[in-house]
Amino acid sequence: MTLEIKAPSFPESVADGTVATWHKQPGEACTRDELIVDIETDKVVMEVVAPADGTLVEIMKGEGDTVLSDEIIATFSAGEVSAAPAKEASEVSTEATEVSGPAVRKMLDEHNLSASQVTGTGKGGRILKEDVLKHVKNASSKVAAPTVAAEVAPVVTSGERPERRVPMSRLRTTIAKRLVAATNDTAMLTTYNEVNMAPVMALRKQYKDQFQKSHNGTKLGFMSFFVKAATEALKRFPAVNASLDGNDIVYHGYQDISVAVSTERGLVVPVLRDTDGMSLADVERGIAELATLGRDGKLTMDHMQGGTFTITNGGVFGSLMSTPILNQPQTAILGMHKIQERPIAENGEVVVRPMMYLALSYDHRMIDGKEAVQFLVTIKELLEDPARILLEI
Repeated sequence: MTLEIKAPSFPESVADGTVATWHKQPGEACTRDELIVDIETDKVVMEVVAPADGTLVEIMKGEGDTVLSDEIIATFSAGEVSAAPAKEASEVSTEATEVSGPAVRKMLDEHNLSASQVTGTGKGGRILKEDVLKHVKNASSKVAAPTVAAEVAPVVTSGERPERRVPMSRLRTTIAKRLVAATNDTAMLTTYNEVNMAPVMALRKQYKDQFQKSHNGTKLGFMSFFVKAATEALKRFPAVNASLDGNDIVYHGYQDISVAVSTERGLVVPVLRDTDGMSLADVERGIAELATLGRDGKLTMDHMQGGTFTITNGGVFGSLMSTPILNQPQTAILGMHKIQERPIAENGEVVVRPMMYLALSYDHRMIDGKEAVQFLVTIKELLEDPARILLEI
């Protein structure tokens, strides 16, 4: 039975997608739910899997082609995979044993190749290691996915000044457009403060082992304190938790916090939903799950949509201070930075404390300077006395 393989159904906010990588080629056998192709959209990479056991028949949309929602991209022959291919593979394996040594046969197995696919240049047509490497290199150059163009794009060497030209991925292009739009279309302003992290660090040091044991291996980090402090501050300053929709201001009666996650494909901001009802352990588990999904390219549209406020942590990369850019249509974003010991004045004395600079960028059209400063000071006060986070005071 012949089936149609279609692109995923895109949300209204996504016009189309791009075929990123075909994991199967025509004639290759597939098992049910096995990954066939990746479709890249402006926000996430969506996977298309085999609808049943069978064989991929024809590819209608090649890598790099634009596809619409539910558009047919391939045909698929459903049915049990015959035992013939396995027999042929066995015969090819025997052939590889006869025409090549154990080391070369191992290389063929590692790259899922048969001896008949590789042209041998050794004596009597024997396959050498160089033949396998050459075949693999040639195959890689022919099948280049747009999302990994940086890895396979040819390097143009000119004397001692090499250059490499790589097309921007769809996700990177969208990120660039959004950042430029946020800079040009908003009255963005940033206010700064600093927070003494000693109380949070002491609390974490005292309870981290017990916390991990009590919550099935979930580690106690710093992000959960910031998320809970921001959640409490958002409840006190509704304008910071609002968004703009044309000429309307939308005040959200809930706190969905976007957490910036850096991946190989670019910066993504998946959302933690209803953080007001989450415990510190819930927040830590949620962030860990989203970070893993982001690095593995498994984030879905549901993970990315929404969000009423964003937190980004440049401190993990060593940033001491920066100005975060708004994540539209949100009206504010909090930037965390590196914890660094600095001398500060405390009760008339100079002492050394682990300090962190905080930056709050906000849309001045929506939020007055007074509200922005008070919001950031509230986060500072909650972190410097973390018991207040639990008591909500």
